[in-house]
Amino acid sequence: MPPQTAEGLADALRPLLEAPKRAAVLCDVDGTLAPIAPRADAARVPPEVSRAIAALAPRYGLVGCISGRSALDARRLVGVGGIAYAGMHGAEILQPSESRPAVSPALAEYRDRVRGFAATAWSRVRPLGIRHEDKGPIWALHWRGVANDAAAQTALEEVAREAEAEGLAVHWGRKVLEIRPPVRISKADAVTSLLEGRLAVRAALFGGDDATDLDAFDALDSLVARSRLDAAVKVGVASAEGPEDIVRRADVVVEGPAGFHDVLAALAAA
Repeated sequence: MPPQTAEGLADALRPLLEAPKRAAVLCDVDGTLAPIAPRADAARVPPEVSRAIAALAPRYGLVGCISGRSALDARRLVGVGGIAYAGMHGAEILQPSESRPAVSPALAEYRDRVRGFAATAWSRVRPLGIRHEDKGPIWALHWRGVANDAAAQTALEEVAREAEAEGLAVHWGRKVLEIRPPVRISKADAVTSLLEGRLAVRAALFGGDDATDLDAFDALDSLVARSRLDAAVKVGVASAEGPEDIVRRADVVVEGPAGFHDVLAALAAA
């Protein structure tokens, strides 16, 4: 699907534009609001994007960001209070009125086990330039920008096999391997959790660029099929590294974070 024209975008967003207070605007952060950076700690959400998100908050029934980062780190990066954040792909839920996220007890139980395995594995692959990110119950190993990309990926494939042999879960993203508890974690659950209790919300949008965002697409499809939502809009943020299914399954396709900013601006016109 080619990138959306302005006219096509307005038509695709009509279910949200017609009744903003009965609509939810949800999105990924890295690669959707913020351009992908060489290091996770170098990512920045452009000020105009933060302003656009803030402008949506009082107009829509729900505005939220669902990220692989911790909920508090996602809020720091986006720089907007008064909206919802789901961190670690849904392992944490930070409601607009709360100051601290709720974490699943099942995930918390695995924190030390994940950290012990991942720290040991990282000490072995660190000479390749692989960096670690401690998210509590999840550890991420990043290899973007290393000197030998192929060697780093091969080493992490071995780490992934070892993790699964130890009874842990793994998940691959854009130049990142996550070591996770063997507990269901997905952006589908995050979407469902954020909409839970908000029965007035009858239409929802989700924008994302990576494989984990396909789970959020699944959730929207399921909620419409069960008549929990009357309409859903899946926005695929196209990129050279993103999975083909992000574009194939999307109702709206935009080019990179700049294209998603156009979606936010169109939503703000409601």
